[in-house]
Amino acid sequence: MKAAVITFPGSNCDRDLATAFEKAGADVTRVWHKDTALPEGVDVVGVPGGFSFGDYLRCGAIAARSPIAAAMIRHAERGGYVLGICNGFQVLTETGLLPGALMRNAGLKFICRRVDLRVATADSAFTSGWAAGDAVRFPIAHHDGNYTADPETLARLRGEDRVAFTYLDNPNGSMEDIAGILSANRRVLGLMPHPERAVEEAQGGADGMGLFGALLGGMALV
Repeated sequence: MKAAVITFPGSNCDRDLATAFEKAGADVTRVWHKDTALPEGVDVVGVPGGFSFGDYLRCGAIAARSPIAAAMIRHAERGGYVLGICNGFQVLTETGLLPGALMRNAGLKFICRRVDLRVATADSAFTSGWAAGDAVRFPIAHHDGNYTADPETLARLRGEDRVAFTYLDNPNGSMEDIAGILSANRRVLGLMPHPERAVEEAQGGADGMGLFGALLGGMALV
């Protein structure tokens, strides 16, 4: 399976994300924000965490209008997989690939610690390695992770089983404790916690490999 990991000015988790994909068995190519096309045959695009373009305007707003973002959108519209983590989740909402917005944390402070999550659905390639209701622990590191959406969007996400992860102890004020959501076709996932920082015990836990292993295995079956 082939993965492409995007780097924007200000990305700081791109190497971590590439390593996690490689650890799960993917052939990884790094792409730059000014590239106009993804590598041939890419199965999944990774949009990493960090502070793309210094978080000017809104987090992810400038990155969402970069040349590579247009290629990523075309990839998603063709049914390709996309994984956006932290700032990558913000980028995906700014492109419109995922609904809602990530607002300033309710406590108005940057949060950096491990959090416990509930797997809200197992019905996606990203979460199929778990059962709904399972608990996992990933790190978080964000200032604007407060997931916000209008009531109709929240109802649609619930009704279509598109909430992927929820916080067990909400750290940032996210509506309905949402930590990650899926696109309508279930092939785009955005989440604020960092599974790529939890892929080996030396990092304090390897729960993140459940996501990367399931994703690569699930894509191989399609």
